[in-house]
Amino acid sequence: MQAAIFVLLVLVFVAVSGALVRLVRVPLPVLQIAIGAALAWPVRGIHIEIDPELFLLVFIPPLLFSDAFGAPKRELVALRWPILALAIGLVFFTIVGFGYALHWLVPSIPLVVAFALAAVLSPTDAVAVSSIVDRNVVPARLMHILEGESLLNDASGLVMFRFAVAAALTGSFSLAAASLSFLYAVAVGILAGVAALFVAAKALQLLDRIGGVPAEAQVLITILLPFVAYLGAEHFGASGILAAVTAGLLTGSTGIFRFLGVSARMQTISLWTTFSFVFNGALFIVLGLQLPEIIRKVPPELTGHYPVIQPVLTVVALTLCLIALRFVWIWIGDIAAALAARLGKHKAEPFGLRVRLAGSVAGVRGAITLAGILSLPLALQDGSPFPARDLVIFLAAGVIICSLVIASLALPVIARGLIGPGEDSGAAEERMARVGAAKAAIARLESIAQTDEGEGDVPGARLAAANGIVAAYRRRIAASDEADEARAEVREAGRLEVDLRLAGIAAERDALRAMLRRGEINDHTAQALFTETTLTEALLNGRQMRK
Repeated sequence: MQAAIFVLLVLVFVAVSGALVRLVRVPLPVLQIAIGAALAWPVRGIHIEIDPELFLLVFIPPLLFSDAFGAPKRELVALRWPILALAIGLVFFTIVGFGYALHWLVPSIPLVVAFALAAVLSPTDAVAVSSIVDRNVVPARLMHILEGESLLNDASGLVMFRFAVAAALTGSFSLAAASLSFLYAVAVGILAGVAALFVAAKALQLLDRIGGVPAEAQVLITILLPFVAYLGAEHFGASGILAAVTAGLLTGSTGIFRFLGVSARMQTISLWTTFSFVFNGALFIVLGLQLPEIIRKVPPELTGHYPVIQPVLTVVALTLCLIALRFVWIWIGDIAAALAARLGKHKAEPFGLRVRLAGSVAGVRGAITLAGILSLPLALQDGSPFPARDLVIFLAAGVIICSLVIASLALPVIARGLIGPGEDSGAAEERMARVGAAKAAIARLESIAQTDEGEGDVPGARLAAANGIVAAYRRRIAASDEADEARAEVREAGRLEVDLRLAGIAAERDALRAMLRRGEINDHTAQALFTETTLTEALLNGRQMRK
């Protein structure tokens, strides 16, 4: 019963945070962490123990699958080398650089444990990155690189974290064995994601052949897909995170949705949007619930003569060290890209100083880091306590908070003015696609209108209907014309048309409510008609916002 009340309470505050974020000028993840900390801080507050494996299973697969599914695949492929350089190369660079820096700053932490903390701090949080980084102020190329990095570096960071923990437990480390295990975890993780996607596609294809299967059954298969991929990879000792990401990246390109009915597609899109919001919010609130207990137990190694200032300064110094390592690596990547371009005789696209700094600050840490560090064993194989366990957990929690705060405050200042005025390339691409689709539709309609009318058709009705639809498509093409004056006229006419249609929908909705109150229609009929009007209204509102 207590678990059910806790879940309901978290969901309530997720909804509350969605409203509060409109009133306070802080990113949603920071607000949700603060809400979680406030719920747990009082003496009689909420206190829960997190099972790291359960935490990862419940939250991470669906969130990473959703982010991977919505990621721009074309851009990720085009930027694969800088993304891989950050997702793999920067992870190893961070482990070495941060590990030695931490051991030097806090000598009581053994070097191998410092490497473990560095490994679990190396992954950036895909959820936090997309929530904090404003796409309107950060260049699209940098945003795509950050998204791709955060999707892939979880696997490399956690795999290296496991190796470091194993070395701490056994007292030995083999570079060759670690390298082979890393390659195995990556390869089998990718295969598990592909296998889970194949199984889901076959299941949906079977339901499609049976026919008459409820849309909810089809939707359930898409919901289970990331969990099946994750558990399948973990069963074979591979990276479940990479399996969920692989399934998400490939879902769109495999055409799996063609086996879904229209109703199932609509429900899937709506449900995943809701899931993403709810799981994101619950994740950060649960993250906030852990922080007060961790912060209360400030390890004595960090107190010294300044019990408040020294822990804070240590956390800030370590966070700045991570930012500096990212900056140096991005700078090195720029130099390498310039040299490769010169050797290959093609044009390079180096980042400027401010873009490098923005990319460094945007590498925030989050749920993966906390779940990973909480999974540290309590004791070594000989029964003695795991060295500096409470200390590294405290530092990891502190770095999570500090990286989120620094990114929230500094990123808008650093990124201001990086994107110059002008039309977004995505908008131009959308306009081109609309014109191409409209021309194809006109050609098809004209071909249909010229065919013989079918038996029972009203003479001339097909031609008249086709002409009306063709006229609408021609207005769409004119609205995308490069001539600003012509486009402005058509845009104004389109705006008036949308306003009138929205007014008509409002009248429809009022009439439906009145009929429902009078008992002229039942709830099922009303709900079906409300759904139709809502979808039409959503399409019109989206069209109005893009004008």
